Amino acid sequence: MIEDLDLGFDEQERGEKGRHRRGFAKKRNKRSGGRGKTVLALLLALVLLGGIGGGAFYGFDRIQNYFVTPDYDGVGTGEVTVEIKQGALIADMADALHAAGVVKSPKAFIEAAADNSRSKNIQPGLYKLRKQMSGESAVAAMLDLKNRIVNGLTIPEGRTAKSVYKLLSEQTKIPVKDFETAAKDPLELGVPDWWFKRTDGKKVKPSIEGFLYPDTYEIPPKATAESILKLMVENFLTVTGQMEFADRVQKERGGISPYEALIVASLAQAEAGNKDDLGKVARVAYNRVFGEFPCNCLEMDVTVNYYLELIGKPTKRSADMTDAELNDPKNPYNRKLRGLPPTPINNPGKRAMEGAMDPPAGKWLYFVAVDKEGHSAFAETYPEHERNMAKAREAGII
Repeated sequence: MIEDLDLGFDEQERGEKGRHRRGFAKKRNKRSGGRGKTVLALLLALVLLGGIGGGAFYGFDRIQNYFVTPDYDGVGTGEVTVEIKQGALIADMADALHAAGVVKSPKAFIEAAADNSRSKNIQPGLYKLRKQMSGESAVAAMLDLKNRIVNGLTIPEGRTAKSVYKLLSEQTKIPVKDFETAAKDPLELGVPDWWFKRTDGKKVKPSIEGFLYPDTYEIPPKATAESILKLMVENFLTVTGQMEFADRVQKERGGISPYEALIVASLAQAEAGNKDDLGKVARVAYNRVFGEFPCNCLEMDVTVNYYLELIGKPTKRSADMTDAELNDPKNPYNRKLRGLPPTPINNPGKRAMEGAMDPPAGKWLYFVAVDKEGHSAFAETYPEHERNMAKAREAGII
């Protein structure tokens, strides 16, 4: 007869798990209120089991687990290192802790996190924890900075992939060559193949450039070049997913692809001297390539510098570039070529991607820095641009 007992557990658990996967469950007013219902349900189950007969009591432990969240008592023993990945939700953290033997069940951690308003401050990274901790103790330990293993490396916005490899190598002692080898196949590093599509008819050779998201990373002790680059790609996908970057670009940017918008973001990151101008510079790039600019080319010297770095030559100020460098016909990033360059020219940050995704309206075709803070003046016509350049010269900027 026990098969006929419908406790409604499976449906309830599925509902709770779905809510936790999207973030925190709605906090209960009082923890004791939820526990009171659990105790009442447990007593009802005992009465039912008693009515069935003592022979059925062997199933009590199994029934009990449906009502009582499996949890350890106390602060645990021993030591274990647990990695919380970039973009992890509370439910993901709970799964990682359970797999490492820290908590008795994922639900123990989820419930404890829901009862602690500070749990939203738990950061990705490595943690030194103990095995067999109560959910409450595990949350408290992860909020204590002394338990976090700090091996952070900051990748600045706008660095090229070659520059990123150098920074990573200096921090990890992994040879630059290993990063170059790992980066040869971006798809293997987790970049979805749909990213490498263009609407302008130009062929795409998949490159990791643009997908190494600039951020501060906790580098695990036994990390490899491949695992580090995968971590950065995963972070890029998380950030752009939260921004709805790809969806909004395809809906709002007149038919260009997300990859083309990422290229524009990298151009803005390289050209804008101030974060306030990132969106305006992106608009200039769109206007030059897709608007009424005579050559439909960029005419931005930053693309020349990117090519110089790619072939192992030093980058230069615009004023120091030779005509041969500015107009090299072998350079696929030639500033005079029609349309956007083959790839992004660096790894842009979130603000630059926001600027490319949703640039301000304007018909600007020219810009020039006019103050020491890097702010630019924008112009629709060349005579207006000449007046702005005169102001920049007066200010000693150019």
